[in-house]
Amino acid sequence: MNFEELDAVQLTAPVPGDGLEAGAVGTVVHVFHTPYLAYEVEFVDDQGATIAMTTLRPEQIEAYTG
Repeated sequence: MNFEELDAVQLTAPVPGDGLEAGAVGTVVHVFHTPYLAYEVEFVDDQGATIAMTTLRPEQIEAYTG
């Protein structure tokens, strides 16, 4: 599945280096098309402060249906 900027997504697996667990919900803030498809995703806490912003491959995320 391809995502666009501002799409809500959730992790399919943990990203321990960023302190994120599978199921964490974030927002796509940028789409990279070269050298391969990837997404910059921002994860925030309940107050809206950024917890992590990381680049993820398509297989690491899925649509958030909340």
